[in-house]
Amino acid sequence: MSQAEFSQAPAAVASVPPLAAAHIDQVIGTALAEDVPFGDLTTEAFVPASAQAEAVLTAREPGVFSGGEVFARAMRTLDAVVVVDLEVAEGARFRAGEQLARVSGPARAILTCERIALNLVQRMSGIAALTAQYVAAVEGSGVRITDTRKTTPGLRVLERYAVRCGGGHNHRFSLSDAVMAKDNHLAAVSAAGVELAQAIRSARARLPHTAHIEVEVDRLDQIPAAMEGGADTIMLDNFSLSDLRRGVELIAGRALVEASGGVTLDTVAAIAETGVDVISVGSLTHSARGLDLGLDFRVSQ
Repeated sequence: MSQAEFSQAPAAVASVPPLAAAHIDQVIGTALAEDVPFGDLTTEAFVPASAQAEAVLTAREPGVFSGGEVFARAMRTLDAVVVVDLEVAEGARFRAGEQLARVSGPARAILTCERIALNLVQRMSGIAALTAQYVAAVEGSGVRITDTRKTTPGLRVLERYAVRCGGGHNHRFSLSDAVMAKDNHLAAVSAAGVELAQAIRSARARLPHTAHIEVEVDRLDQIPAAMEGGADTIMLDNFSLSDLRRGVELIAGRALVEASGGVTLDTVAAIAETGVDVISVGSLTHSARGLDLGLDFRVSQ
């Protein structure tokens, strides 16, 4: 995130609901088992058991903070005596050189957990920073920027929380959350000789009355059938700008309109101007770069 991009990002996101401790600890436990399967040989060989440490989490580039509690819980995993003081709020912008947190306690515990804690907070802050840029690009349009299920296996809870810290919104969390008929579903339906409108109506009859049905289309001529079947949201996938505008006109407010496919920072503002309601961006999670955050130590006996 450059200084110019930083200046365009939104201010701190207010009232981002906290992550559940159980979700955080599950991720940390898996990471620790991977990184320290039989103990930390280097730390145990070099660092006295009595050594105490102070460390400062410092930003080496500007960004948007996400994952403070994740960082803190990771640091305290091996020794509850470790103290973590967070100095930046979730969703807050920060500048290069800014101090984000202070850690103190037994040196061995801090050193062993350092990489896990950094990996997670760097990843989450990178997602938040990228999301903030997309949100800033469509500011004033009323369009929602959402993530997708293109997340890192095992990290979906953290990554989608980071999207919210950046001012974005979440799409369905899992396949169990909502009905979303994509191109391969429609191909299977067509191969079975069932028309799209009838397939939607049949699905509606089998679903609870509270279920929301989204249908993905990749051609304008599919929209009338999706509307006839009663789709609640119609996703226009990989449409040109002119076809997006035409699709919005055809739907005419009778369903939510989502644009998706190949969305970039260079194109998102123009997509928002077509009149869609939601723009889903897979790159928020699958292509976000971890921010450069460093943990600088001072060790004493």
